[in-house]
Amino acid sequence: MKIKFLLIGTSLSLIPTLSFAQCVATQDCATLGYTETTCNGGKGVKCPFGNKWACLKTENDFCTEFAFDQTCTGENQTPGSKACNGKYNYCSCNDGYSWKDGKCQKDIHDGAQDELYYCDGEIIGVKTPDMEFYIAIKDLGEKAWTSADKACRRYSSCGKWRLPTLDQFYVIYDNQSKLNTLLLNNGGEELKEDGTYYTSTPYRSNHDRFDMAEGDRAGSWGDTAKKLTLPVLAIY
Repeated sequence: MKIKFLLIGTSLSLIPTLSFAQCVATQDCATLGYTETTCNGGKGVKCPFGNKWACLKTENDFCTEFAFDQTCTGENQTPGSKACNGKYNYCSCNDGYSWKDGKCQKDIHDGAQDELYYCDGEIIGVKTPDMEFYIAIKDLGEKAWTSADKACRRYSSCGKWRLPTLDQFYVIYDNQSKLNTLLLNNGGEELKEDGTYYTSTPYRSNHDRFDMAEGDRAGSWGDTAKKLTLPVLAIY
């Protein structure tokens, strides 16, 4: 009998503690979800403890909250599968295009695409007008020849890039204006018209340099000054 009495007493002693932990009364309107001072058209419920309201969402509010903001009337796009208030949160794209950053953009694959060369969806080179090779979208700065050679080979994992030959620099020089336009239009930098660039063409115990100001090979091959580095990619 004593054992039964103790068990019952213990059980009953827990009830007030559990009840206190689970049920906490509040008359704070904001805590209960009543946060608006008024509702559009009176569509809502007034807090019983104050003057705040919990408003019903309008269709427009719902559409805005869930980013239904596309009309899908642009190029290469058609309406998505579900609409809200006459708008869509994405658009279906024509073949060869994908939905990205709020519009249908052309699918880009690594490698050559007409005048441009891509890697991981980004433009890394532009094609010379003679259609024989690409040059990097911008030079890699001034380097010693050994460092310049390594930097060009490591320029990108997409294609085998390297230093230009002397003959390739003559092509670059002759088409400087067209290349500069192409570079600038695609987020690159102009060729430095007074710069001296390293080439891969050997000369005596060093390598030829190309002087863009003169449009010819540069002198002073024995100096150790750093020269500009411009990767190129031959088209095979």
